[in-house]
Amino acid sequence: MKKINLTQWRYITSAFSVLLMIASLTIIGVKGLNWGLDFTGGVVTEVQLDKNITSSELQPLLNAAYRQEVSVISASEPGRWVLRYADIKRVDTEHSHIDVQQVLAPLGSTVQVLNSSVVGPQIGQELAEQGGLALLVAMLCILGYLSYRFEWRLASGAIFALVHDVVFVLAFFALTQMEFNLTILAAVLAILGYSLNDSIIIADRIRELLIAKPQLPIQTINNQAIVATFSRTMATSGTTLMTVGALWIMGGGPLEGFSIAMFIGILTGTFSSISVGASLPELLGLTSEHYQVPQLSDTP
Repeated sequence: MKKINLTQWRYITSAFSVLLMIASLTIIGVKGLNWGLDFTGGVVTEVQLDKNITSSELQPLLNAAYRQEVSVISASEPGRWVLRYADIKRVDTEHSHIDVQQVLAPLGSTVQVLNSSVVGPQIGQELAEQGGLALLVAMLCILGYLSYRFEWRLASGAIFALVHDVVFVLAFFALTQMEFNLTILAAVLAILGYSLNDSIIIADRIRELLIAKPQLPIQTINNQAIVATFSRTMATSGTTLMTVGALWIMGGGPLEGFSIAMFIGILTGTFSSISVGASLPELLGLTSEHYQVPQLSDTP
């Protein structure tokens, strides 16, 4: 049986990660994100209808009346729906007074408007700024921790893996033009922590082997570290994917975007931690000498 060349495999997957990141940045730059009402401002209305009415019946009536794509999300109870759309007063002043009860009257069901709220553009801008600030603070804290915990060459692999995972998730939402809201932003922050966990496990094992076996070449050290942590990584990723998958299937529309972002983040986080997390420090010249305790001179 032919032995697998882990070093060659790591180099190939790392090159693929770099190409994937370049493609992702291009997609984000060309298409941009489809910002949700949390950031752009808009109206959120919750209504109660007959339990037999489906979203496919609501969507055409609402889209035609409001002259835009209305987001129809199933709420916690049967027949209860959350409608999200841009503020009609800012979009079309001639049709600013639209009664949702009149719009849904053709369905032959009693329509109860439970509540309605407006998110102004100023509030949306503040949410976008605060969300971006939260992401920046999280990244700075991670950079500070990695700088303290590891030598910079070893920390660079974990940092690149973090950026790779976040960029790929953002590129997916830019490519599909799914709504990017605060829930997705929360998923991105969660992905940062998950990817960091995998990267630290592998980096910590590499550091231990560099200290324990300084005579081994760095390629062998990295391969041994990956083999030693592979079963743990697969078990953790597998159980987390099952949980997120159940959330995706059973969570409904409100949690769909969050579940998809987490699912993609876990896959890319596992992949990048194994490939980039070990290969980049090697390419930057990491050796066992960087973790050897310097000998004190006997000269006073």
